[in-house]
Amino acid sequence: MSDPSKDFQADPQVDEITRLDFHLGGWGSAIPILVFILWAVITSLTEVVTTNGLSTGAVIALVVGLVLCKQDGHTYAKAVFEGFTRTIGAVAIVAWVFAGMFSNVLQEGGLVEGLIWIAALVGAEGAIFTGLTFLLAAAFASAVGTGYGTAVAFGTLLYPAGIAVGAHPLMLAGAILSGAAFGDKLAPISDTTIVSAATQDTDVPGVVKFRFKYVIGAGLLAFVLYLLFGGGADAGAAAGFDPAEVIAAHSDPSGLILVIPFLVVLIVAFKGYHLLVSLSWGIVVGIVINVLFGLAPFSSILYLDFQEGTVSGALVDGVAGYVEYAILILLIVALGHLIRLSGAMNDAVEWSKMKIQRAVWKAEVAIWGLVSALNVVITINTAAEVAAAPFVRDIGRTYGLHPYRRALLLDGPTSSLGYVLPWSGGLLLLVTTINALPAEYDFVQTVTPTQLTPYVWFGFILLAVLLIVSITGWNRKFEGPEGPEGEPVDKPYKGLLAEGDGE
Repeated sequence: MSDPSKDFQADPQVDEITRLDFHLGGWGSAIPILVFILWAVITSLTEVVTTNGLSTGAVIALVVGLVLCKQDGHTYAKAVFEGFTRTIGAVAIVAWVFAGMFSNVLQEGGLVEGLIWIAALVGAEGAIFTGLTFLLAAAFASAVGTGYGTAVAFGTLLYPAGIAVGAHPLMLAGAILSGAAFGDKLAPISDTTIVSAATQDTDVPGVVKFRFKYVIGAGLLAFVLYLLFGGGADAGAAAGFDPAEVIAAHSDPSGLILVIPFLVVLIVAFKGYHLLVSLSWGIVVGIVINVLFGLAPFSSILYLDFQEGTVSGALVDGVAGYVEYAILILLIVALGHLIRLSGAMNDAVEWSKMKIQRAVWKAEVAIWGLVSALNVVITINTAAEVAAAPFVRDIGRTYGLHPYRRALLLDGPTSSLGYVLPWSGGLLLLVTTINALPAEYDFVQTVTPTQLTPYVWFGFILLAVLLIVSITGWNRKFEGPEGPEGEPVDKPYKGLLAEGDGE
């Protein structure tokens, strides 16, 4: 049996916490985050959910962890603070801030009004707009490599435009999240794609090529569903507004020139530059276009009021809009860190191995189940993936699964559940974005997390597809005699498993 502490060894000079013990064993470490999930579900169902309210639930959960922890309070507190400082949370927060500034600059110049105008002109209304939004969100997320950034940008820009032209509000939000999940799964520069490849000791291009068929298949089915059910004549009436009146009041083609910075972000990202580089270019180009073409004065983008002693504008709003959410994410990452330190995941792996025995299909189903379970309790997708990666590698190598296949099963549930569950990071981020819109657009109504979950169809479809291919063994690939760097083979090479095993 493996030693859980081996995965967490630290430099003695750093004195990092490598192990926490809890009452009820390793599973006791999951109780705090289960408390948070229960809090999130109750507040969502009763429609009293707020970002700060969720953060309060996370703090309560950390206090529960303190009670359950066998070590002294100092050790527990240090482990929590180490969780706060994990790179995963910091990277996500910085990405949201840049994406928020970028989308606010475009919104300030009237891109939403331009999109409303062109959608009405070409007849892209209702369900057609919802389907188109899924395609655009998928393309954008695949380019910039961040599903969370996509949720911010499209929630700010395309969501109000879609509502204005009669798209079903909840299905439109689901289409945005589905597109974000699509790109998170497929983008070569996505953090989840990179983590899934790196942790399974393989290359990103090969991983992307191997998973392409699965992602495209699930995406096409989701696209068809959004085209069929993404709108309706009663969408506006149900929301309490007349789409025709909204179009008349919020339609203006002048802001369409701000598609240029949007394209700049795509082009720079496709050239392989980091997300922050591409978004920085987009922000700068957007500001220049706004000022040169008179779409928005520079004072509306950044304004220093020396008399009042304040700083305001679109850039400031882009940062401030996600401060509360950033705090929530840090708290959730810390809760997940407690599970990581407890050794509960190692226990789950050892139990899985006993149940799997020599059946490869059971090994793949176990990987699918383990990764899915971790995404339920660690609601930031990259954090859940990092936590699951050593165990996916361990089980996968035992049964000779090729790294491409392991990376597929690691990243798939992560990209799905990270945008589906009412307490998942991607979904909560979009809810936060949407609920800030009524101040700008009176025809947009607030939503709750539990309302959106049933409409993130790509996430559900991809999750089901991966379970089916795990059971059936479709396109299953193994390591060749040369190891993971060799070409994938269709059967385990001689000597890996006994003859007749792996069926």
